[in-house]
Amino acid sequence: MSVSPVRLLAATVAAAALALTSGCAPGANTAEPSAASSGPVSVDVAAMGEITLTVWDQEVRGSQNDEIEALNAAFQEKYPNITIDRNAQSFDDLAKTLRLALSGSDAPDVVEANNSRSQMGAFVEAGQIVSLEPYAEAYGWRDRYPESVLGLSSYSADATTFGSGNLYGLPQMGEIVGVYYNKAKLAALGLAVPTTWAEFTDQLAVAKAAGETPLALGDLEKWPAIHVFGPIQGAHTPADQVRALALGNPGGDWTDATNTAAATELSEWVSAGYLNEDVLGSKYDDVVARFGEGTGVFLLAGSWNTAALDPVMGDNLGFFAPPPAVAGDAPSTTGGTSLPFTVTSASEHPDAGAAYIDFLTSDDAMKVLAETGNLPVLGSAALAPTSGGGKDVYAAYELVTTEGNLLPYLDYATPTFSDTLGAALQDLLAGKQTPEQFTQTLQADYGAFVGE
Repeated sequence: MSVSPVRLLAATVAAAALALTSGCAPGANTAEPSAASSGPVSVDVAAMGEITLTVWDQEVRGSQNDEIEALNAAFQEKYPNITIDRNAQSFDDLAKTLRLALSGSDAPDVVEANNSRSQMGAFVEAGQIVSLEPYAEAYGWRDRYPESVLGLSSYSADATTFGSGNLYGLPQMGEIVGVYYNKAKLAALGLAVPTTWAEFTDQLAVAKAAGETPLALGDLEKWPAIHVFGPIQGAHTPADQVRALALGNPGGDWTDATNTAAATELSEWVSAGYLNEDVLGSKYDDVVARFGEGTGVFLLAGSWNTAALDPVMGDNLGFFAPPPAVAGDAPSTTGGTSLPFTVTSASEHPDAGAAYIDFLTSDDAMKVLAETGNLPVLGSAALAPTSGGGKDVYAAYELVTTEGNLLPYLDYATPTFSDTLGAALQDLLAGKQTPEQFTQTLQADYGAFVGE
């Protein structure tokens, strides 16, 4: 007898949630704070009294919503004294509303904040989110998470340094920008998964000649093209240079030959007709859905799209890390973590907020993430699915994080870089800027920020 995928998902999530309610209970002890905290912290959740915890998140896509709803239910079952008041918004809406919300008199307790200088960095500088250092000690987060992950949610107290300092957030999921592909289409073209970047670009030409849309992209929101340019840059520019640029630290140069070559390649893709003609007028999620329905051979996008594509494409969905310039070299691509959960300075319940974050990122929570089709930031190798596109995504993430270079999102760089890069990429795609003008635009923003 076959089992409905929905019923199977519900069963696995329920089982994992049961494990959560019976395990990972913090002890009734306190920890002395770091200098960033004003007093000792408590991890005895049951003794915190009746609390309503207001949480803003952007886990609204398919299985992302499934995992957060399951974990919220499990948390409230384990701690009936705490009620979660969830406010779920899209990534774009959250970016627009969060700054005003944190400066108001009715700020939420826990929020997902983009790691970037324009969001997390600005909130740190304004004193709107708290350092989680005392909670990291109390809950053992530095033993649970590698420093490479924690660094992406760390700033100096004055927010001038990104990548080290105090911990301000904790993510649930790992992310990698890679190449989704339609297996049937690739096979029909007589092609196999490429092993070099040049081979991949040659395949775009083959797909175009066959009348296919080689690469699907919707950039109406302006940020999706960043996830196309990032892997192209990774194939041209040394990883240490990309990191300096992406973190907004001194030492990088957007106008050097490698970055200009990356911009030139993207411009040439447009001229060659490798992208759909409605790139600038199409929404990201709409194009992802179209890809799932059979439009496009490749989709260069983030791993979070697996939750939407896997149920539609099944075993016809493939995924690989962007191949290196030289076969056998370490692959480099954009990626990192999902938006970290943070505790706001306005919260009257920071201990409860930290307990909630600990619950969302526990080992058992990672199982819920995997079972709902997401990529957990921890333990991905042991939790990898055995079929579907998710199997390839886990393998690519493991490859890049252990043998390659997982490069920070480029919009992290400066408080204004997300807008600068998004607009400049649209100009490049539309032919309104040359590759040289594009890199000069980016250098002007980056250079002004780092004082170069």
